[in-house]
Amino acid sequence: MLRINTQRNLINGIHTTHLNNLFKPRNLSHIPTEQSPTHLSPNHPPHPPSSSKSVIRTVCSSVCQSYYQQQTHFKSTPTQLNLSITPDYLTPEQAITVVASLSDDAGSMVALSFFYWAIGYPKFRYFMRFYVIAATCLIENLNLERAHEVVRCMVTNFGEIGRLKEAVGMVVEMRNQGLEASTRTLNCVVGVAMDTGSVDVAHKVFDEMCERGAVPDSLTFKILITSYCKVNDVSLVDQWLCAMLDRGFVLDNATCTLVLSCFCETGGVNRALWLFRKMIGMGFKPNVINFTTLINGLCKKGSIKQAFELLEEMVTKGWKPNVHTHTILIDGMCKKGWTDKAFRLFLKLVKSESYKPNVYTYTAMISGYCKEGKVNRAEMLLTRMREQGLVPNVDTYTTLVSGYCKSGNLTRAHELINEMTKEGSPPNMCTYNAVVDALFKKGRVQEAHKQLDVALKHGLKADEVTYTILIMEKCKQSDLKHALIILSKMIKVGIKCDIHLYTTLISNFSRLKQMSDCERLFDDAVKHGLIPTKETYTSMICGYCRDGNMNSAIKMFERMSEHGCVPDSITYGALISGLCKKSKLDDARSYYNAMMDKGLNPCEVTRLTIAYEYCKANDPLTAMKVVDRLEKKLWVRTVNTLIRKLCSEKRVEIAASFLHKLVDKDKNLDQIMYTAFVTACYDSGHYVMVSDIQEKISKGIG
Repeated sequence: MLRINTQRNLINGIHTTHLNNLFKPRNLSHIPTEQSPTHLSPNHPPHPPSSSKSVIRTVCSSVCQSYYQQQTHFKSTPTQLNLSITPDYLTPEQAITVVASLSDDAGSMVALSFFYWAIGYPKFRYFMRFYVIAATCLIENLNLERAHEVVRCMVTNFGEIGRLKEAVGMVVEMRNQGLEASTRTLNCVVGVAMDTGSVDVAHKVFDEMCERGAVPDSLTFKILITSYCKVNDVSLVDQWLCAMLDRGFVLDNATCTLVLSCFCETGGVNRALWLFRKMIGMGFKPNVINFTTLINGLCKKGSIKQAFELLEEMVTKGWKPNVHTHTILIDGMCKKGWTDKAFRLFLKLVKSESYKPNVYTYTAMISGYCKEGKVNRAEMLLTRMREQGLVPNVDTYTTLVSGYCKSGNLTRAHELINEMTKEGSPPNMCTYNAVVDALFKKGRVQEAHKQLDVALKHGLKADEVTYTILIMEKCKQSDLKHALIILSKMIKVGIKCDIHLYTTLISNFSRLKQMSDCERLFDDAVKHGLIPTKETYTSMICGYCRDGNMNSAIKMFERMSEHGCVPDSITYGALISGLCKKSKLDDARSYYNAMMDKGLNPCEVTRLTIAYEYCKANDPLTAMKVVDRLEKKLWVRTVNTLIRKLCSEKRVEIAASFLHKLVDKDKNLDQIMYTAFVTACYDSGHYVMVSDIQEKISKGIG
């Protein structure tokens, strides 16, 4: 072997303290010239020599021997060594010296072969200096491609044990050794960072390595986009996809499907369509799966017509829809309530020579009929399905069981559950949930609990729907204490509640004016990462108004924008009614005008409440201004009701002013209202008012 200079410094020009600690000099003394053993038996590995020099020489000799025995021709990949030594034979520091010596003496490929053998063991796999020295030696041999290979191994392996930042720091600093940033290494770092959840590291490395000369390619963007799709972070998917398209790259078909699914599942179907069109314009060639994914998104949104338009475009481009495409369309139409149209498409599929309906197609059609209460037709399809040699699955049976439960035929539902068990498709928790819910709705509470016990005895576990059914039943019984106990148990077993369940509980507590419980539930929902809906806020506002706490109601109303909620006429109505009860009429009118300005029509209770409260405060002119903002149909209906209410309280003077205006607007007076007015006038001795109004009606004014 060649003589290695003593105390040779491997790193030149690095002044970083961290690197100075890592890049220790190779302390290799003269290796003795005596020959190493010509054969090292695998059954009897050599005893560790007394000196480190002998260990290094023995290992180097063994590596070279194994390498050249297997090397019959030039290989572009490192040879897998078959060494007789164990990892305990040498220390990590000795391994560093071995890889450096092999690089100088036998060449890069031999050194790389030893490197791969060594990192197969944790002892060397997680020793940073081993990677640094190996890469540096390859750089000195001008083998930069292999040096990058070593660096990528370092990033991958250190990412496994949570030391990614340390490895990334070394990748950046290796530039000082002459190893410029490469696209493959960039992709490796970004990929490992995203896989380990180190998003901030991925972004930082992307920016820093791009500044240092690494040019991101389509794979770089694909890694980032795919990772964000997996966590449904649609905003970042959109951001990186746009950056990718701006650079002229387009997605492959598989990644495109993933991206389209991500957008569609998060309600961004229109954005998905726009990006799809843009990519086609850039040369992307969609396949049947890409089209089917978008059709599925449109059907889930309820845009069935648009889904069929996309189907036509798909056929025009030469793609034939498969059974999965048709099943999605049938399911979409059934959920829209277009069961007859869905069945026509189903029959077309039955007659097709290319594709036949599968279990999922039949299940979608059965579900459509069950939702319409046509369980006999659904049962007929089940029979036809069996005739075609198809075996109904759990979902098929559960759909039919649910249909019979909703129609009240629990006997047939139980028969189907028995059939399921006999055919080897035992009922799941969804099946039992349908039966339990139906029994509760029929008031058969004890039977419902027995069915639930049967499910649990069969090893099934209560899911979110089960707990929701139980909580709803307790709310129906006004047993909110036990409803909270069930909620607590639900959270304890690790089942996540949705915001709709919290809203239901808040609504029930608010009816009882138990606002402290409402506030706690609201805060718990937000703490668990749930976003309050318009209905959640409205329930809170209603509760505060019932409790007379208008300050809290207004604060809650103003908080709606924090979660992107826009108040509707019900929300405004609750607040206006609450303010009216507290005689805060000017505030109530302010919210009333704001509602009208936004194009929202107040409900009859809101219209009548604010107008009546102004009349009650002897301010009929303002009451008239409030009513005058309504369209004619609503105006007439509101004034009719208002007059009757005023007459019932003997406020005939104000009632008369509204009646005169009503006669001007509508000749066809409501007879019940008019009778109430005449009766109130006679009872209070206002005969002249009756004469005046009769004269006006007879003259046909208005």
